[in-house]
Amino acid sequence: MTYRNTTDSVRPKKQLGQHFLTDQNIARRIAESLTADRCNTALEIGPGMGVLTQYLLQRSDITLYAAEIDSESVTYLHDHFPTLTPRLIEGDFLQMNLVNLFPGGVNIIGNFPYNISSQIFFTVLDNRDLIPEVVGMIQREVAVRIAEPPGSRDYGILSVLLQAWYDIEYLFTVNEGVFNPPPKVKSAVIRLRRNQVRQLDCDERLFVRVVKAAFNQRRKTIRNALRAAFGDFNGAEHPYFGKRAEQLGVAEFVELTQWVDTNHPSPAK
Repeated sequence: MTYRNTTDSVRPKKQLGQHFLTDQNIARRIAESLTADRCNTALEIGPGMGVLTQYLLQRSDITLYAAEIDSESVTYLHDHFPTLTPRLIEGDFLQMNLVNLFPGGVNIIGNFPYNISSQIFFTVLDNRDLIPEVVGMIQREVAVRIAEPPGSRDYGILSVLLQAWYDIEYLFTVNEGVFNPPPKVKSAVIRLRRNQVRQLDCDERLFVRVVKAAFNQRRKTIRNALRAAFGDFNGAEHPYFGKRAEQLGVAEFVELTQWVDTNHPSPAK
């Protein structure tokens, strides 16, 4: 089935963050960017009118599922992609129980709705041992933030948390004119592949708290940012206390978390 931009098209809905991709070459490139070498099941988030779906369905090495919250898009997909119908899930991806739906694991792919792209990645983190690979088109600024190494002003909470468990590649930039309606910002496609880290060498819940505390007051030194979140450390000092959050990589945040766990009487994990 070939995507057709015909009169029986779906109306993009601002409240759902819909910007439908119209460029066939970019859709093909996104579909080809999924390696699917560790898992042959894929879930497309927000297929809309199927411009990406058509190329994913052509791949014989994956079994494609799709999650779509827009009932108008669901009807369109049923009409134009009948082979997908048994695996088309109507509902909110953020509310889905991926463990129950895909106990054997699932790759995630899609032109992600811009208004929930960060939430999608936090859901990926929550299910990281179930999701070996993610290929997503998102706002360029978010893609840069996720892929940036330490030392950049774009480096932040999502950068550290995703880089702790995934190897991240910034694949290519996408201009505004290939969408309907055109967004006000450029987009980008990134690929995340699960790394070999099964468990961090620290309390992982505390690790998340330390990372968030450090970046929530990123203009302050680590010393002051952590004191604001955890209170006084009874005069104890750490070599990273004079640095700022964007200067620390994953390994340094693991070390800092170990220190907080040891030196704070009640870090309230």
